Parts: sequence; C-alpha cells; structure tokens
Amino acid sequence: MKKSIVMAAVAAVVFGASAAELRLSSPDGRNTICFEKNGKELTYKVDIDGKPAVLPSRAGVEIDNWVWEMALGKRTLEQPESWMDLLTVDSVTVHAPVDSTWTPLYGERSTVRDRFNSATLHMSRKDKSDYRLDVQVRAYDEGLAFRYFFPEHPAAIFHKVVGDLTDYALPEGTMAWSEKWAQSTFDYTPIDSITRPVERALTMELPGGKWLALLDADVDDWCLTKFKAREGKPGTLESVMYSPVDIVTYYATPWKIIMTADTPGELIENNDIVLNLNPRAEGDFSWVKPGKIMRSTVMTTEGGIKTIDFCAEHNIPYMLYDWLWYVPCTSHDGDATKVVDKVDMAKVIAHGKEKGVGVWLYVNQHALMKQMDELFPLLRQWGVTGVKSGFVQYASHRWATWLHDMVRKAADNHLQMNIHDEFRPSGFSRTYPNLLTQEGICGNEEFPDATHNTILPFTRMLNGAADYTICYYDKRLRNTHAHQLAASLIFYSPLQTILWYDKPDAYQGEPEIKWFEDLETVFDDTRVLSGRPGESIAMARRKGDIWWAAALANNDGGRQTIDLSFLEPGKKYEATIYTDGGDKVKTRTHVAVDTKKVKNSDKLSFELAPRGGVAIKFMPL
Repeated sequence: MKKSIVMAAVAAVVFGASAAELRLSSPDGRNTICFEKNGKELTYKVDIDGKPAVLPSRAGVEIDNWVWEMALGKRTLEQPESWMDLLTVDSVTVHAPVDSTWTPLYGERSTVRDRFNSATLHMSRKDKSDYRLDVQVRAYDEGLAFRYFFPEHPAAIFHKVVGDLTDYALPEGTMAWSEKWAQSTFDYTPIDSITRPVERALTMELPGGKWLALLDADVDDWCLTKFKAREGKPGTLESVMYSPVDIVTYYATPWKIIMTADTPGELIENNDIVLNLNPRAEGDFSWVKPGKIMRSTVMTTEGGIKTIDFCAEHNIPYMLYDWLWYVPCTSHDGDATKVVDKVDMAKVIAHGKEKGVGVWLYVNQHALMKQMDELFPLLRQWGVTGVKSGFVQYASHRWATWLHDMVRKAADNHLQMNIHDEFRPSGFSRTYPNLLTQEGICGNEEFPDATHNTILPFTRMLNGAADYTICYYDKRLRNTHAHQLAASLIFYSPLQTILWYDKPDAYQGEPEIKWFEDLETVFDDTRVLSGRPGESIAMARRKGDIWWAAALANNDGGRQTIDLSFLEPGKKYEATIYTDGGDKVKTRTHVAVDTKKVKNSDKLSFELAPRGGVAIKFMPL
C-alpha cells in the first residue's frame, strides 16, 4: 500500500472553501505549476520563466467503482461521465519549504540535494459517496512533480483505477525523441506523430530552446504508464495505463515528473529528482558492492574458472553464468535448484572467493515464479553474490508488484539484482540499493549505431542506471573501440557489464584494456560538458581525487573540445588519453594510448572519427 509521505514542519496554511486554485513555484522562481478546477475538469499548466511550457492540460484519474458502490448499498449515487466530474475543491494546504541533503549508498554523485516547495490541493464530492482526492505537488528547480492521493475512505470502499487522465499539452513545434518499447531505437518527430504509446523518459525540445522530460517515480505498486498523442487534441500527449490498478485507501499514485532545463545536458545533471521522489532505504545494505562484471560464455566448470581468473587479473570483481546453467530455462519445467552436470557450481564459487570474484547467476521468470521463495535462500547458501533476472513481466499492476517484491526478497537473502529485459527504473534503487542496475535499453546486444548512443544519455539514462552490456572484441561492432571505451563511462551502471560477448582468450595484450581495469562504476560527482541528442555527448565523472572524461561521436564524427575547468584549480594532472589511432596503431583495435600533463585552464581538442570516441583518465600529480 502506498502511503502519503508526512513532511516535517507543515505550515498548515489552508485557504477557504472558495479557493479553486493551487499555484506553486520552485525555490529559484523559474518553474511554476498551477492546478485549478472551475467545472468538471481538473486542469494544470506549467510555466518556465513566465512562458508556457505545458499549456492548460487535463489531470486526474478515472475510476470504475460501480460494483462496489452497489455492494455497499450506495445505489443512488449519481454516475457521472467521468469520476472527476463531481469533485470540487475544498482547500489548498501550503507546506514549509524543504532543503536537505542525503548520502546515497552509491550513485552518480556522493551527495544529493533535495530542495523543493510543496502544496496539496484537497477535493471531495458533496454527496453520500465520501469520495475524496488530493493532488500533492512539488516544485523543484529541476522540474515539477505531482501525484494523486486518496485519503482513507470511511467505508473502506475498493477503488478500481481504470484510466490516468493526465495530459501534456505542449507548445506548437515541440519535438520529441521517443521509443515504442524499452529496447527500441528512437524516432525524432513532432508530438502528434506519436500514435503508439512510447516509453519514459520522453525527452522534448520546446520551440525557443527549453527542454522537458516526462518521467515517473515511486512506481512499485502501479502499472506501466506510457504516452501517446491524444486523438482530437493537437499537440497533446495523453497517459496510457497498461492495466487497471486496484487500490485500497489510503493510497498514493506514482509521482509524475516534468523535468525542465535550459540545455539537454542539464537534464542529465538533474536526474537525482527521480531518486528524491522515492522513499529512503531502511536497514543495512552495506553488503551491496557495485563493480564491473564479465560473463562466462562457456557453460562449464572450466569456462567459469577461466573467466574468474581473467576477472581477477583485470580488476573485474564479478563473473556471471548466464542462461543454461540450469535447463530448460524458458519453461516451467526448469528447476533452478539443480545445476547442469557440466558445471560444478560449488567449485566455481569457491574458486571465485579465493580469487576475490563474486559469482552471479541468471534466472528466468519461469523459475522465479515457481521457486523464488525456495531459490533465493538456496543461492545465498551456495555463496552466490547476485541474480540477473531474465524476461520478467513487469507492465501490469500484478506483475509490477511481483517484480518489486522479487527485489525485496532478494534483499532479505543478501542477493544483489540486475533486471533484464524491458524493465526500466523509476528510482526504486534508492529504497532497495541491492537493485544495482537493469536493462530497458537498446544496448550492445543489439549493436546499435553511434548516433543512437548519443541520444541515450539525454533520454533513457534520465530514468536511472542501464546495463548496456559493453562489447569489445566482437566483429559485429558498428562503432570504434574508443567509442566502446567511452561508452562505459557515459552509460552509468553500478554493475557495469563489460566484454559481453568475449572470452578471456580474445584479449591479446591490447594496452587500452587498462581503461576497463581502472574504471569505477559509481562516482562522487558527474558533469555534462557538452552535447545534444543525435550529435555528441561529453561527460566527466570524479571518484575521490581522480577524474574520468569521455565523449561519443555520432555516425559522422566531428571535432570535440573538452574544457578541463572541472579539474581542481592549482593542481596538475597526468591525462591518459585513449583515442582511435587508425592504421598507425598496430593492434587489432587501433586504439592509441597517450599521456600528457594538464591543468584546469587547458582544453583538449580531438577530431573524432565517424562512430568514434575518446576516453581520458586524469590522475593528480
């Protein structure tokens, strides 16, 4: 059950029953949201710097409670065209401003600021239904967020939510980067061209240069919600629920987020708003350890031991046995408590412990459905470090709650999690940090092109960590090897999968593998240096006093200048630079490795090859 977050220091400023409007601005005054109900329809609008960003749009939910009303003897209630029609505004409560910081167990930043103004719009029906609905609203400098809250019904009446009425009416000329499914490539089109439901995050550029992104947060007891053009309403997106949601009051829906920014890079730098809108973790998660992981592509004892040895030699703390360590994987007849004969799991796990390499195991939904309560304690007993779940259902209300309960049960057994395939995050890793990463991305398994990769940071990566499954030696790669190195920094994932299709024997001493050996997967600071979806992206990340930077080119390549002003003033650094060296570099991968002394007043310029990239490590001297 979703409960309202009771904030400290509530100001309890309540307006009279005649008040029909909630107006709220961000701490810096730039973002303003207004809700009002002057008739049947609840509407809202958003302004940035006093200019419309979201035009007046419908808000609310659709509920079908007819059966329960009949069962509880409320048979004379009026049945309006929409459940929202008969609600009227009672009051508006303005809460005290919040400005706090918190320290995540891991993340793209070691400190997160949570600063917002908030208010609540209270509505009710003036009949014998006892129906009430609140709209809880927060205004951040990074964007706006709101959700619908159902106070407890005195008759404990059941609520069947059958529709999300929230629309987004955008200014004429708004363009969007959209995906029809989580592992899809992108369409770049006007809003009205989105005729099939598309994924979150939905990133949009407004005429005049402002940027918006639509996301959600705190969704563990809801269904998947997407967006599509609303028929008969030009320039308007509507919300599309995958399934009905059955609730018992009191209850809060997920947060709806409208991120705002002057540049697309600011969207990335402000993505902690998703974490801020999720509950904090409770209990001890000190056993959760982010790091890199490589899978054994040979499903034998010897294959696992050989991969573990390679991991130990190259500073990779985890090894994965993917599917087929039990069979059949994609059938309810499979038994994940029994290991195939060609794998001595106890021997492999023991060897991993001796080498300091933890073992992860893939488990398909069939076995998880049938055996999870038995399997997770057994895997912990075996000494397994984490579970990669595969092909799990997640979209309906039933399966969404099942999936998040899976993460909870994994935590109870000190198992870390990586969820594949279509699932996308909404900040649940703040509440359960054992969920290190998830797929929900058109990553390297699909061998996307470089232009696709320059769109991902401004779209999919706003949701949270993504397991891109970095490939390196595979002949199917469409992008350069320097591009692959850079991608491992750009695409944030506390559990960073590298060398996905590769075997240990593929490595032939290429010097740039030192980049993977040194790479951190969680950071103290993250900066976006430049970029635009479909063109390029340059980022810098810091862990301790060491900085990393990387840039990705699109299919055409181009000049990339990296301003080093993020480095600490007055310090000198040695920069190790990994670039595409062409035929001048006599290795299979043609990656040039150079070093030079730099300081924060310097700029580094590169002519990036088509589909190329650059990766740099800065060590203080």
